[in-house]
Amino acid sequence: MFKGSPSVCTSNLVDFVILFQWEVVQRTLNGSQFYTYSVCNVGEREQDNWLRTTFIQRRPAASRVFVELQFIVRDCNSFGDSSVTCKETFNLFTSESDADVGTTFRKGQFKKVATIAPDEITSKNELHINTETRVVENLSRKGFYLAFQDIGACVALLSARVYYKTCPATVKSLASFPETVAGGENQALREVSGVCMDNAISEELPRIYCTVDGEWVVPVGQCQCKSGYEEVKDACQECQAGFFKAAASGDKCEPCPANTQKLNSGALVCPCMDGFYRAPTDPPTGPCSGLPSAPRDLVATTTQLSTGKLLLSWQPPEDTGGRSDITYSIECQRCEGVVCQSCGEKIRYEPASTGLTDTKVSVSELDAHLNYTFTVEAHSGVSLFASQITSMRLVERTSTSLSLSWDVFPRPRVQSRPIRYELTYRKKVRRIYKNFVQISKLAPGTAYLFRVQALSSDGTPGGSSMEEQFETSLEGTEEDHRGKSFTCFTGFIIIYRKRNSHTRQGPEDTYFSSSEQLKPLKTYVDPHTYEDPNTAVLKFATEIHPSHITKQKVIGAGEFGEVYRGILKVPGRKEVAVAIKTLKPGYSEKQRQDFLSEASIMGQFSHQNIIRLEGVVTKFKHAMIVTEYMENGALDRYLRDHDGEFASFQLVGMLRGIAAGMKYLSDMSYVHRDLAARNILVNNTLECKVSDFGLSRVLEDDPEGTYTTSGGKIPIRWTAPEAIAYRKFTSASDVWSFGIVMWEVMAFGERPYWDMSNHEVMKAINEAFRLPAPMDCPSAVYQLMLQCWLQDRSKRPRFGDIVNLLDKLLRSPDSLKTIADFDPRVSIRLPSTSGSDGSPFRSVSEWLESIKMSQYSENFTCAGVVTMDQVLQMKNEDIKNIGVRLPGHLKRIAYSILGLKDQTSTLSVFAV
Repeated sequence: MFKGSPSVCTSNLVDFVILFQWEVVQRTLNGSQFYTYSVCNVGEREQDNWLRTTFIQRRPAASRVFVELQFIVRDCNSFGDSSVTCKETFNLFTSESDADVGTTFRKGQFKKVATIAPDEITSKNELHINTETRVVENLSRKGFYLAFQDIGACVALLSARVYYKTCPATVKSLASFPETVAGGENQALREVSGVCMDNAISEELPRIYCTVDGEWVVPVGQCQCKSGYEEVKDACQECQAGFFKAAASGDKCEPCPANTQKLNSGALVCPCMDGFYRAPTDPPTGPCSGLPSAPRDLVATTTQLSTGKLLLSWQPPEDTGGRSDITYSIECQRCEGVVCQSCGEKIRYEPASTGLTDTKVSVSELDAHLNYTFTVEAHSGVSLFASQITSMRLVERTSTSLSLSWDVFPRPRVQSRPIRYELTYRKKVRRIYKNFVQISKLAPGTAYLFRVQALSSDGTPGGSSMEEQFETSLEGTEEDHRGKSFTCFTGFIIIYRKRNSHTRQGPEDTYFSSSEQLKPLKTYVDPHTYEDPNTAVLKFATEIHPSHITKQKVIGAGEFGEVYRGILKVPGRKEVAVAIKTLKPGYSEKQRQDFLSEASIMGQFSHQNIIRLEGVVTKFKHAMIVTEYMENGALDRYLRDHDGEFASFQLVGMLRGIAAGMKYLSDMSYVHRDLAARNILVNNTLECKVSDFGLSRVLEDDPEGTYTTSGGKIPIRWTAPEAIAYRKFTSASDVWSFGIVMWEVMAFGERPYWDMSNHEVMKAINEAFRLPAPMDCPSAVYQLMLQCWLQDRSKRPRFGDIVNLLDKLLRSPDSLKTIADFDPRVSIRLPSTSGSDGSPFRSVSEWLESIKMSQYSENFTCAGVVTMDQVLQMKNEDIKNIGVRLPGHLKRIAYSILGLKDQTSTLSVFAV
């Protein structure tokens, strides 16, 4: 709480109208003459003398005024016999009016404010001036009068000052607040809204309160300088040249970090200098890094001639570019005479040929009597961004071929190996080692979209061109388009072929199509292809006025802001419960577009198993996305909260709904990329709906196509191996993710791969490990999971096949009775007889915690089961008797004990 000095607005001394007996008297005090209004009829009975002010106009907000009086009152004892009727007080009255009534006076219109008594009275020999202040409350009309009533005193009124209090104009926390009249007894604190200073913003409207005493207290809603500005003496000033500030905050501008361009004043970020880069994981406000120099002193040492094995070692680069994430890659060429070629896959490298962090590698399986050339390259987190495709040109075209070339910036160093390129058109990919290509056997008079992407030595994608459209000529014509140039920008675009309606289906179309795919379907439109993203929002989403939305409770937090439960009440429509995604304050325009792009995606879908978009708020300051409300929230948490409460038939029904939603998306040529139980929402009828389209991307024309990106996070536990390795996403990779969702559902929300690290998960999958069947999982369901996890993506079932199979299982419930083989030591990730550190369980509670059943610790204690030896003696009936009733929990504990017994007996055998 803080205080501001109050200010006083006064009418100074008011003029008076003498009504009865009061008179103007000239007096001398301390050598100075002044006038007073006096009355002194103490010897007469029944005195009623009035003195009234002229009309005092009131400021509309001033409902409470102060009246400060200076006066003198004579001591009644100084009047001898007259002291019997003498008084030593007088009365203050007030009367409100909307107009000046002149000299008209009616006592009945006045109401008493206070009786005024002196602190000190004046005797014959000594003069005392009193000062008293009284408050007149609840004024509401245009003006008022004050009146003074004498009922028998000897009093002289020296002055009457009328004023009201205000909280002065002020600036607090970068918010400007106007001068405000203090409130009255009915409004002890007057709320005042402020305005952020220029170039400052606030998450909520800045407010403050003005007290009755004219003091500011309790500020609410702090303003902060926008990005590119900092606070200097209650104002926001641009960051100086060479400084930056990336976000709205109370922080000061920071100097541009190393290897960045020092821009003019007001910079939001400092871009990298030429030749320096930031990796995707580097903060945009951090320093930029250069490329590492070449490794030094490469040495080959023969270790085992007979087995064709040698050791390569080298020294780190002299210049790391300022980075610590240096890795190395090895390339081998073998030469016979003057002909050299890649060593191929026969050569073995230990530990690997790429991603090396150590400066040595063992090479084996070398052939005798051949010359081998090994090249070691150093890489860092920014190596992929050193080459960007800057333009693409059509060199020549015929009716069946196109010749293209492109530029690379910066150009590769002469001594480095050639950059490889990946050219994509339709869904075909070609690897090229020069920046020129001719593509043949194309359809005449057909437009194709092309994209070129640079690849590192290990095949990791780097910079990419934008898509470019080139069209083959009509049959029988030859056109020369040499030198035609198109400007491109770095980006990642889905490449597809546009086919004229009259073009016949060719061999390519047969390969990429099926009878089902050739049916006329609504096709998803990528909102990112719109030049203005706001156009996509307006096209696919309904605008809602914020007055139709009522927020009730925060139910979560998304990437962009909080998520609320609320009510949508649109005139003419029934009131519905909704979820409201909000955009947190201080957002950039790009963040706003990214936020609303999800609505542009959802707005194109209409299926009972896809979350329904109600609309968006875009035309007001606080953007919102409004969707249907799903009472039971995320599927993974819901299942964990109801572990063991659903039969297999119900769980399969949930899976059928998810599969139906994914079939709908696949049929629209759309890939989700982040299918997981956490992104499935459940309503109060247990209907499951696919949601969260933040990672999803479009696949034009072909549901089996791929989307390639060189950045962004991948949910490893749910992602197909080819999508992890090459960042290529297809409907088939969504099928792999659906298999993981099936496992999550049948395991009641268990975490896939338990506590294994992402690295361990990838390694296990590559070594053909697959998640084991969950407890009580029907065999047919687990077999479908395994089909979803086939390494060859072309052999995985499609979502249409999955829906049909689940429908078949639901129509024949007996097919769910055969249970898949279950190994409790693997299937529920039991640490056997030991804790996470490998040592035996020290207590029953530690064991229960390891299998996520710690809620039953008290049950075991009350039953007297306090040692692991006692646990091993328990049977199913014992577990029921201590209060474990839920079937799923009962089986989990029973299977765990079974696993403990099995492991203990195995250990005993080894001990013998």
